[in-house]
Amino acid sequence: MTESTDSQLSTSNSQTLYWFAVRVSYSRELTLKSILDKEGIESFIPMCYGMVMKGGKRVRRLVPAIHNLVFVHSTRKRIDVLKDELEGTMPIRFIMNREYCRPVVIPDAQMRSFILVAGSHDEAILYIESAELNLVKGQKVRITDGVFKGVIGEFVRIRHDRRVVVNIEGVMAVATTFIPPTLVEPIVVDCR
Repeated sequence: MTESTDSQLSTSNSQTLYWFAVRVSYSRELTLKSILDKEGIESFIPMCYGMVMKGGKRVRRLVPAIHNLVFVHSTRKRIDVLKDELEGTMPIRFIMNREYCRPVVIPDAQMRSFILVAGSHDEAILYIESAELNLVKGQKVRITDGVFKGVIGEFVRIRHDRRVVVNIEGVMAVATTFIPPTLVEPIVVDCR
């Protein structure tokens, strides 16, 4: 979270919606999602295909890619009320920005790119811990065509393929499948 986002969170009116990353315990992310859906609160859980046992048989199902992680699009006040309501049955914890000691706030554009990539459920999508990404820096690009058209991230080489990585600072990152260089355009960052 940047300092400007941090100050926006503390000074804006309480009706502004933000994306927050929250953790629940004991793999109850789908239960939390159903509660949020009933409340009319937008949420996102990165999902992937996995094998689960059902009636003694292995069945291929969509399961959470990162256990205990849910992204919630709401006001801080509304999430705090929900946390208080569910405290006894399902503890919910914000993922905190250690530098500012406040919940991580994810910009809408960054979350849109993250959902475009993670929402595809492609088996070649990689979920990466944020700490692992500190070692690799790439050029900021926008994907111009294909399934991931409009995604903005860093163009890096991971596992011998060129991929676009959308990093949510302090939470996690997701990397696309192989992206040919012809499908990306560099984004020039104006540092004035």
